[in-house]
Amino acid sequence: MEQLLQQIESLKAEIAASVASSQEELEQFRIKYLGTKGLVKQIMGEMKNVPVESKKEFGQILNAFKQVAEDKLAQLQEALGETESVDTKQDYTLPGDTIAVGTRHPLNLVRNQMVSIFKRLGFAVAEGPEIEDDWHNFGAMNLPADHPARDMQDTFYVQEATDASAAWLLRTHTSSVQARVMETQKPPIRVICPGRVYRNETISARAHCFFHQVEGLYIDENVSFADLKQTLYFFVQEMFGKEVKVRFRPSYFPFTEPSAEMDISCQICAGKGCNICKHTGWVEILGSGMVHPKVLENFGIDPEKYTGFAFGMGVERIAQLKYQVNDLRLYSQNDLRFLQQFKSV
Repeated sequence: MEQLLQQIESLKAEIAASVASSQEELEQFRIKYLGTKGLVKQIMGEMKNVPVESKKEFGQILNAFKQVAEDKLAQLQEALGETESVDTKQDYTLPGDTIAVGTRHPLNLVRNQMVSIFKRLGFAVAEGPEIEDDWHNFGAMNLPADHPARDMQDTFYVQEATDASAAWLLRTHTSSVQARVMETQKPPIRVICPGRVYRNETISARAHCFFHQVEGLYIDENVSFADLKQTLYFFVQEMFGKEVKVRFRPSYFPFTEPSAEMDISCQICAGKGCNICKHTGWVEILGSGMVHPKVLENFGIDPEKYTGFAFGMGVERIAQLKYQVNDLRLYSQNDLRFLQQFKSV
């Protein structure tokens, strides 16, 4: 036992003389003295060889020895922390680290620009639910249950029903937002409805099961087709430049009459002909027309007093012409190499 006491005193002196100038040396000290196989544990293990009558006295000596090692470790940690705080003191005269600036999604960039253009014409932004009932999505838009125009849109039904009016679905167009606006507001109405829509289509470079639309609605007294044309002329010139060419073609939509599709000169080939415009020099970008009197009647708006126009376009199509992106799938793949090309505005 005398020899063990001498060893403890020798280790105390060794601990007292220990220094640590780095985290590595500090860790070495901890492992040597206080680790699971350290010297303190080894000395503690000698307790089993101490006579019973001396165990209490020897236990106190061992606890004091352990406390010496722990106090020294804390002292070294504190000293090393103060040293490192001085060594790593920030030099505020140095240039700062470059922080990568994030970018907005290209579809958001285009949508925001579209919304900004129409806001300058007095259009307010209206939004509605993406899970919609059959009435607001179809019925209110002059598409009764047996209307053949329903076949134009492959619908994702959330809850089907024998009575079509009781069905729930993922909206196939943001016209449902127009319906909700007419349901709660009285003319004059001037809104645009940006949002995501869903159709059961095979995903490819030219089609996707979800995409984005911006639709517009203007209802007031004495609104004419000329007002519609001038509104859309202004939009395409602000979006694509003053040199863009425009043409209207007669078309059919159940919720407008008369109806027209609007083409612009291809922005990729400058109207010379390419695979995007199918070598015609023209690209269709939207559908439009005068609001059908039946739609106005569905919401208690007098078609003898009020007229209106509506239009709708795909954000992806506008982005395709603006950024010359030919594959719709790129917009939803979250590939940073693709997304980082677009600068926020």
